[in-house]
Amino acid sequence: MKRITIDPITRLEGHGKIEIFLKDDGDVENVYFQVPELRGFEKFCEGRPVEELSQIVTKICGVCPGCHHMAAGKATDAVFGVEPPPTAKKLRELFFMAHFIHSHIAHFYALAAPDFVVGPTAPAAERNVLGLIAKVGVEIGTEVLKQRRIAQEIQALLGGHQTHVVMNMPGGVRKGLTEDERKDIVEKAKGFVEFSQFSLKIFNDVVLGNKEYVDIILNGPYSLNLHSMGLVDENNKVNFYDGKVRVVDTEGNEHCKYAPEDYREFVEERVEPWSYLKFPYLKKIGWKGFVEGQDSGVYHATPLSRLNVADGMATPLAQAEYEKMYETLGGKPVHATLAMHWARLIELLYSSERCLELAQDPEITGTDLRAKLGNIPGEGIGIVEAQRGTLTHHYWTNEKGIVTKVNIIVGTTNNNAAICMSLKKAAQGLIKKGVEVSDGILNMVEMAFRAYDPCFSCATHSLPGQMPLVVNFRDKDANIIRTVTRN
Repeated sequence: MKRITIDPITRLEGHGKIEIFLKDDGDVENVYFQVPELRGFEKFCEGRPVEELSQIVTKICGVCPGCHHMAAGKATDAVFGVEPPPTAKKLRELFFMAHFIHSHIAHFYALAAPDFVVGPTAPAAERNVLGLIAKVGVEIGTEVLKQRRIAQEIQALLGGHQTHVVMNMPGGVRKGLTEDERKDIVEKAKGFVEFSQFSLKIFNDVVLGNKEYVDIILNGPYSLNLHSMGLVDENNKVNFYDGKVRVVDTEGNEHCKYAPEDYREFVEERVEPWSYLKFPYLKKIGWKGFVEGQDSGVYHATPLSRLNVADGMATPLAQAEYEKMYETLGGKPVHATLAMHWARLIELLYSSERCLELAQDPEITGTDLRAKLGNIPGEGIGIVEAQRGTLTHHYWTNEKGIVTKVNIIVGTTNNNAAICMSLKKAAQGLIKKGVEVSDGILNMVEMAFRAYDPCFSCATHSLPGQMPLVVNFRDKDANIIRTVTRN
């Protein structure tokens, strides 16, 4: 049996590899997506005062620290049994919208767009952000960097730092917003809205305007018939910061809807010996293996999933784009993996509109920033939508507020089984008897993975027994002359 290894996978956060096993006739027998790195933050947090966790967990990942900061802040509020004042909640959400804006811009332009703008089978040396800029022009590349920088500046203003965030305290936030700062954010948010609309136009012109790309999205080996998960508000509209988690089945019917404190009734996790990444599934259906369909316990938690579970967007411009996407793709729910990129841009527009709404809210410059703490520390759960999926932080403490146990289900962790299945389906559709397995073909396999915008810096928490080790010794020509393993 022949084996093809993609190591490392390109254009992702963290490290992963893909092992493709071929039959003797050249067809794909199986595909394994492996995460060969361990991150032990659940253990690192034990023994710490719970109020420190919102700062500690930002170190999990440099790409989405704000998501962990917000989930930790909400979990810590729950530990103390306290609800932040309205101004504090709105300031948190304003920070969070800027965080979504910078991340979604980064993924689309630096990680996803090269596959479509430069081309999925273009030379690897050109299939990157520099190749993208060469295609679209330096002015657009400069604007991409500018808008990301501005979003980061808003995060630093509100959070103390765009990466090492120190914004949240139990029951509220550390600092407020002045009127001059508010007016400045309003103008910046207007620019976000314009840039989001521009990005959707690029997608419309370059991707939807290319018949070959549309055919790949709708008829290529990039679809997975799974349940969808996402956070919604009281009207079942998309919300990233607050609400309940909703799951719809493969036909769009509601499977469940739960508050953060009830997540253990609906989501279970399992481990496999070949990965440090856990495999969550829907508890009431059960684990049926890596299979699609209504009877499978596997689900998606992605930008597309969030739109699938919602009855619409909570802002007008994003709602119009939401309606256009579903009309174009044949109605809800959509199971086309590559449509995640379209959904992500609609979310970018929603985040920009919501950023503007919050900055124009008179209450955003209020001075009531923190509620009084009264309860004895205990157990708390916080859930937000990370850019890569539903993020759950669950903390247990003793009577002194010292953390005794932590469980974190990261956005990417939700999608682990789905990523494995998407890669296998893409490989089986692209690699067949008589097909030369070129770099372009392997990149098209990676495209199935890249649509999830996965982050393995965040997601790898399982430790299945003794940590395996593989050491390759190479000669001066990089040929492997000896391999030492510990399994």
